[in-house]
Parts: sequence; structure tokens; C-alpha cells
Amino acid sequence: MYSRGVPRSSAFSSPAPHRSPTPKLFLGLIITLAAVVVYSGYITRQLSGLRELQNNLVDRNRKDSLQLLRIQNDLNSLALAMRDMLDNDEPYPLTAWSAQFQRVRTDLDDALRREQQVAPVNRTPEQERYLETSVGQFWDAADRTFVLAQGAKQAEARIQIQISLRARQEALSTAVSRLLVQNNESEEQAALRIGQIYDRVQRQVYLFLTATLIAILFTSLYLIRSNRRLFAQLAALSAQRSELAQKLIATQESTLRHISRELHDEFGQILTAVGMMLTRAGNQAPEKSELRAEVREVCEITQSALDKVRSLSQALHPVMLEETGLESTLDWYLPVVERQAGIHVSYEKSGESFPVDGNAAIHVYRVVQEALNNLTRHSGAKEAWVRLRFMPRALEVEVEDHGRGFDAPAAKQGIGLVAMRERAELMGGTVDFVRPAPGEGGKGTLVRLTVPREKLESHGG
Repeated sequence: MYSRGVPRSSAFSSPAPHRSPTPKLFLGLIITLAAVVVYSGYITRQLSGLRELQNNLVDRNRKDSLQLLRIQNDLNSLALAMRDMLDNDEPYPLTAWSAQFQRVRTDLDDALRREQQVAPVNRTPEQERYLETSVGQFWDAADRTFVLAQGAKQAEARIQIQISLRARQEALSTAVSRLLVQNNESEEQAALRIGQIYDRVQRQVYLFLTATLIAILFTSLYLIRSNRRLFAQLAALSAQRSELAQKLIATQESTLRHISRELHDEFGQILTAVGMMLTRAGNQAPEKSELRAEVREVCEITQSALDKVRSLSQALHPVMLEETGLESTLDWYLPVVERQAGIHVSYEKSGESFPVDGNAAIHVYRVVQEALNNLTRHSGAKEAWVRLRFMPRALEVEVEDHGRGFDAPAAKQGIGLVAMRERAELMGGTVDFVRPAPGEGGKGTLVRLTVPREKLESHGG
């Protein structure tokens, strides 16, 4: 019956469904995480290589250079001692320098031993053997010199110092200087390699950040595009739903208005005609006859049926809404609810009234009607409060009870509450379902409909 009011030509075609962006987003997330893991491994490997380079080359070179400087200092001490021994300025025999040579030898041996422990990895075995052999040869020559000096051969000992010891000391000093130069060159190469590693890591960081920003940009653009599609779909569906709800409500009101008029006009006229005919037939029957009494009884039944038909007609669609507006209709309707439902309704009006008629009056009336129907069916309350407030910029209607109340999530599924929301949205207003204030009982339900005045005027007529 209701579907006849909806034109079949109305295009309620839903937008073509789009595939969910979730799989692509998960794929992008996996790729991003994999890139982060790979890049983290690369950075870790580079830093490990850098740390190994610093430990094995730079630190070892520094420690080795310190020991080489120590060796060179000992060799210089020996050179000074040999110069003094050759100058013969002091009235001491050559054996007097034996103790000094022994101290230098002890320190030099310790320095050589430590230097071998921290020698750089690029030191060749030939260099190590040459240094060790040269030191050994120097001390052999020194021992022979002091043996000659002890044998009272001072001149031969000085010749040995001048020819052999000084040459070997100079050769050792040259070898140590070369090792120091080699260490310096290794440190320069290490610094260059470290700089290259830092430059490469920095370049890779910039590239990775650029790639990450590009990925974030494309992901954001994709999300924006997908969200725009989804919101466009939601907007289209919302518009279609609103249009469908408006047409269904219009169809419902049209059907109720038609049934109401049929009941009032057709059935009302028929029952009125039957009542008049029965009245005439009863008047023609003999006074105080059984037939006249039965006819009068049928007339009363007919009149009762006529009253019920008119009451049902008014309940389906009060004619007063179209003739006198919302305020007068509520003045008539609320006492009817009191009689039919057996509850006490306190009706309050406030503010300077303004006309509410047409479709707006119908929608407000239906919200009040549905709220009172829910109250009588579900709340268990025996008292209700209806408040009609005419405010300067809006109309507010409240229906309150102190009954059992309702569970909001479950109530949202009711068709009556959905219809109330749809009617409020059609008028550009809002309907709220809350609990009364604690001072007013704290239990039950308060339905509050608020509609802007300009929306009422645009929906009137």
C-alpha cells in the first residue's frame, strides 16, 4: 500500500562499489617496514665497519706511534751518550757509560715488546724482523765496545763507537722514523676512509628520507583520494536515504490522510444515513413496542460505531491540523490520550505563540504522538508532562515521563524512534532522547524536539 506513493522512476542506484584500500595500505606498510629493516641493517654494518676501522687502525696506530716515539727517544739518548764518549771531555773511562746503556737497553726492550703488541695490521713481517735484527746487532756491537773498554783498549773502543755503533744507531733511528711516517700516512688514509663512510651514510640517509617522504606523500594522497570516494559515497547514500525517508513519510501521511477522509466521509455518511433511517423506522413502530425498543438499540450501536469511526479518523490524521494548526490540535489531542491511555498528562505552554501549520505541524504532531505512544506502551508511568515552548528563534517540544526509561542502543533499533529522527531532520531540527534531570526524578525518558523557527515557516503551508 505504501509503495504506491514512491515513483518507480526514482533513481536510487547506489554508487559503484570501490575495493577497500586496506590491502594496498598493508602492502605499503610491509614495504616501508622492510625498507626500514634493510636500511637499519645497512647502517649497522657501516657503523660496525667504522668502529672496527677506528679500533684496528686509528687506535693501534696511535698507541704504536707512542711506543715508536719512546724508542726514538731512547735512540736519541744513546746518540747523546756516544757523542759524549767520543768527545772525551770528561775524565771518565768509557766503562762509566755502561750503566746508562743498560738502563736505556732495558727501556728500549720494553718499548719494542709493547710496540710489537700494538703494531698496525698493515705492518709487514720484514719490517718487524728488520727492526728486531737491527736492535740486536746494535747491542752486540755495544757489548763488544764495552769489552774493549774494559780491556784498556780505549782508542779501539772509540773507533768501534764511531764506525759501528753510530751507524747502527742512525739506521735504527731512520727505520723508526719511517715507521712513524707510515703510521701517519695510515692515519690519514683511515681519516679519509672514515670521511668517505660518513659521506656515504649521510648520502644514504638523505636518499632514504627522500624515499620515505615520497612514500608517505603517495600514501597520504591515496588515503585522501580513498577517503574522498568513501565520503562521496556516504554523502550520496545519505542524500538517497533522506530522499527515500521523505518520500516514505509523505506517502505515509498521504495514505493516512486518504484513509482518514474515507472513514470520515464514506463510512461516516453511511453510518449517519443508517442511523437516520433507523430513527425513522423506529418512529413508525408502535409506541412502547418491542420492535421500537430494538430499533432504538440498533440506533445507539450505530451511533457508537459512528463515534468510533470519527475518533479513528481523527487519530489517523486530525483535520484540525489543516484547519487550526498545531497548538489547537495538541489542545484537543492530549485530553484524548488521557481518556484512552488512562494516564494524567500535564500540559504546559510558554512563550509568545506563532503559527505552526502545514507539513511542519504534521511532523511535530507525529513526534509528540509517537513519544506518547512509546510512553503508554513501554514506560509503565501513570503521569506525563508535555511542554510546548515558543521561543524567539525556535520551537521546542518536550515529552517527559518518570517510568522505566529505555536502553539507548536497543531503542535506536525501533522504527518509531527512527521515524522521529527522520521527521526532525526533514524540518532541519533535532530530537534528543535523554533522562530527566535529577531534581525531576532522574529516571524515565525525556524526548526533546527542537526546530528553528525559519525552518517551520519554510515547511509550513
